[in-house]
Parts: sequence; C-alpha cells; structure tokens
Amino acid sequence: MVGDEEAIAQVLNRLRRAHGQLAGVISMIEQGRDCKDVVTQLAAVSRALDRAGFKIVASGLRECLTRETPEGSEPMTVDELEKLFLALA
Repeated sequence: MVGDEEAIAQVLNRLRRAHGQLAGVISMIEQGRDCKDVVTQLAAVSRALDRAGFKIVASGLRECLTRETPEGSEPMTVDELEKLFLALA
C-alpha cells in the first residue's frame, strides 16, 4: 500500500478492529443472538471497513497531488482515483 507510515498504521488499526468486530458478529449469529444486536455490530464492521478504504483513497489523493510515489511507479490518474472513491460510495 502506498502512503506514509502513519496512514498505514491507521488503516491497519481500522482493519484489525473490523476483523475483531466481524469475529464477534459470527459468534453472535452462532449463539443465536437478537437480530437487532447482530445488525448493529455488522453496521459497525461496515463503517470500520469504509473508514479504512477512505483513508487509503485519501492517501492516494495526497500522493497524486504531491507526486510522491514509490520509485518506479506512476501516480494514479484522476479517473483512477475517482473510480476508487466511487467503489466505496
């Protein structure tokens, strides 16, 4: 993944949180928990994944604007960034 170390750490933190929440949702379903509780936790997983995705897109935008790309790679085009953003919408 492209991005500075802080952005990468934030994305990984969000993904780890979502991973734990998803494990909780699976456990809740296996235990036969109330539908409302399961859906609430599932929504939290979805938000955590969305936030991770938005952080990745934001890092891509910043790199595109500043032209900070790893050696040997081309910066993303505006069309590529738009497609990434819309994939999360």
